[in-house]
Amino acid sequence: MQQNVFQILADPSRFRIVEALAGGEQAVGDLVRAVDIDQSGVSRHLRILGEAGFVTMRPDGARRLYSLRPEPFQAIDDWVRSYSKLWEGRLDRFDAALARRQGMRQPGGKK
Repeated sequence: MQQNVFQILADPSRFRIVEALAGGEQAVGDLVRAVDIDQSGVSRHLRILGEAGFVTMRPDGARRLYSLRPEPFQAIDDWVRSYSKLWEGRLDRFDAALARRQGMRQPGGKK
């Protein structure tokens, strides 16, 4: 997982644009209203998101429609899952140790 991915999403304006696009394809004007950023700012952030592979643009006459690409989000999900597996294993071992300890304190097994 590239650190750059998180740096791109860490910008609050870009994060809001990504959140707005989670609902589906939108024109720049719709995004301007949704995220309350001027058009030049939205366009700049869309360019950055596009260069990073997060969004794709489809021309529709005079409009440009933007949508999220699934690949970078799948990569993030895969990265998070790798850490989830690590913590699940640790929590499973903790749960087993706790169960053993509680079993030692049950009636007939008191210490």
